[in-house]
Amino acid sequence: MKTIAVIGAGTMGNGIAHTFAQSGFTVKLIDVSEKSLDKGMATIAANLDRMIAKGSISQEDKAKTITNIITYTDIKDGVVGVDLVVEAATENVELKLNIFKQLNEACSHNTILATNTSSISITQIGAVVAHPERVIGMHFMNPVPIMKLVEIIRGYNTSDEVTKIIMNLSEKLGKTPVEVNDYPGFVANRILMPMINEAIETLYNKVAGVYEIDTVMKLGMGHPMGPLQLADFIGLDVCLAILNVMYDGFKNPKYAPCPLLVNMVRAGKMGVKSGEGFYDYSESKKAEKISKQFI
Repeated sequence: MKTIAVIGAGTMGNGIAHTFAQSGFTVKLIDVSEKSLDKGMATIAANLDRMIAKGSISQEDKAKTITNIITYTDIKDGVVGVDLVVEAATENVELKLNIFKQLNEACSHNTILATNTSSISITQIGAVVAHPERVIGMHFMNPVPIMKLVEIIRGYNTSDEVTKIIMNLSEKLGKTPVEVNDYPGFVANRILMPMINEAIETLYNKVAGVYEIDTVMKLGMGHPMGPLQLADFIGLDVCLAILNVMYDGFKNPKYAPCPLLVNMVRAGKMGVKSGEGFYDYSESKKAEKISKQFI
């Protein structure tokens, strides 16, 4: 396996492209927007510069990584001759199904088709392509170049051979792959999102404030960041989308998103990416200033 296509140049997509390119793979980064591709490449360059500053890579390593990435605005052009496609578009069922329908037409039947979805059914995605045994989940963690875990999700039809190939490939990237089965939320978000949602409920019910909730979980439970800060980092819209998938999948009220989360997303308070969530990021990307509505 030498050539990888990555669909989506956003936070996850550019991180996945960066990781494959740095490991020596030829990467075809695909996005419908030239502007998004330019922004994604600028992010990759900035992240590589940070690695140079820390002494973990050289200028030559950066140059090789950038050279390994080719950008495209058309899926059909971008997937020609690739061994693997990793879809990293927005967490939207219809969008992903549409992309995989296009991949079914544009790719050979030997091409492995992976999705970076954090909650959407791999079986459902696989159902829209011929040979669904080649469809698998590769759920990378953010930031991709740093985080070691890759959650490898087997759909109902995913073959043993494809699973083994992707597990081995993940190890070649310096990651630790963990195989899980296809149920709503998989493992990571089935456990994480109810905790985040409960933290939001705790704030909503005025049990404690933003700082207090996050401090209890950081100092008392040893978490590197509190659940409200983590929700901001992930994106409150993403948290809401995942909870909705889990609620629809299980029909269990414990997965129903907190009304506060719903209202914040409706109001455009998405967290770090919008400049405000539970914290105010207008002056710093660090969670140092609590949003004025929670003071």
